[in-house]
Amino acid sequence: MAKKILSRLTLIEKWMTFTAFLILVVVMFADVAIRELSGTGLHWSRQIGVYANLFVVMFGLGVASSESAHLRPKFADNWLPESWNPILERFQEGLMCLFCLVFSIVATQVVIETFNDDVQSMVLRIAIWPFQAIIPIAFFMTSIRHLIYTMYPNLRPVIPINNGDTLKEAQ
Repeated sequence: MAKKILSRLTLIEKWMTFTAFLILVVVMFADVAIRELSGTGLHWSRQIGVYANLFVVMFGLGVASSESAHLRPKFADNWLPESWNPILERFQEGLMCLFCLVFSIVATQVVIETFNDDVQSMVLRIAIWPFQAIIPIAFFMTSIRHLIYTMYPNLRPVIPINNGDTLKEAQ
């Protein structure tokens, strides 16, 4: 069941990231092309680009976590005894889960305030809270992923190292 949840989360995140990146590229290309042809671009393209980029970044967080491609302090890998690794891995994943969950809660509060204040985009003249809602959703999805990694460490992705091996193979 946990493997299925991880698989679906990853699929959703990859499709959302791909779609948002595609929108970003198409809108920016159209803006530049029209600007070159007519001398004036699409006034709304930058705002759409910002929103699309928000989707790319937030769902890209989950994609990076699913492939162990996120940034981490590799210099500290050998500071503690190797026998501690199973405990430290669970602690690390649990801490990441908690971090993402707290950010999800804080971001939800910001979205609620934006909704209540009826904040509108000046350029597009639409409410911005639906776009902001991506932030708590993405953090919540990432917290679910790391909760599963905490509970089932064998489902964690292997960490790639420079020579093509994985960290587990190199040890």
